[in-house]
Amino acid sequence: MTVGIIGLGLIGGSLARALAAHTAHRVLGWDHDAATREAALRCGAIQGLLAPDAPPACDVVVVAVPPRATLGVLDELAPRVTPDTLVVDCCGVKRAVCARGFALAARHGFTFIGGHPMAGRERAGFAASLPTLFRGASMLLVPDARATETVRARAEAFFREAGFGRIVFTTAEHHDRMIALTSQLAHVVSNAYVKSPRAAGHAGFSAGSFADLTRVARLDEHLWCELFLENRDNLLIEIDTLLEALRLYRDALAAGDAGHLTELLKAGRECKENL
Repeated sequence: MTVGIIGLGLIGGSLARALAAHTAHRVLGWDHDAATREAALRCGAIQGLLAPDAPPACDVVVVAVPPRATLGVLDELAPRVTPDTLVVDCCGVKRAVCARGFALAARHGFTFIGGHPMAGRERAGFAASLPTLFRGASMLLVPDARATETVRARAEAFFREAGFGRIVFTTAEHHDRMIALTSQLAHVVSNAYVKSPRAAGHAGFSAGSFADLTRVARLDEHLWCELFLENRDNLLIEIDTLLEALRLYRDALAAGDAGHLTELLKAGRECKENL
């Protein structure tokens, strides 16, 4: 099978490395950055380059660039792919991308499935990519009504080859609601928390808790700004929910109300235990 990967950053690069390491597929790649293309070729992550203006002779094309760029890539790709080609994106938000992808697929006769690999690192770019990044991770897939069981099975088999341990089929709407909580809110909180004036003096006073809560504060501000704004309706709900919960803790502390504070802490512990 021939696989084309557009965008060879952390996600696309890791996918290329995983396929090169664990499958016999021929992997072709493209990245706007010439040095990245050369690095991917040099290390064997890809076996050749996708020609930007030629029809990609691929069984699967994976688009691994940010949401707005993905829309442009899909527009350019749609008239050039064959009817047998499976096209999958890797964006962290799904509604706008899937709407465009499904419409283009219906118009041009190929298959599009929205995708979101639930894996990452604090660093970006091909240099940070790993062949093991997806080992045991979840791959979220968003098919439309046109996707047959055969198409779903084909997509699932492909991503399991890359190391994913769990494949979850969902809708774009449900995906974006859940990701606002499980990913986006965590990045907002981490990024805000580390701005404490006392954070710079944490050495010697911090351990696992501080490291855990600040890990994803080191983010790509341009990418995450785009993701947050694309999903702002759902993210605002989660931020407001958190602010209300924090207000309850603050009020109990300000009042010196040990009973109420204990109940709040107990309720949080029980929520975690029941996840």
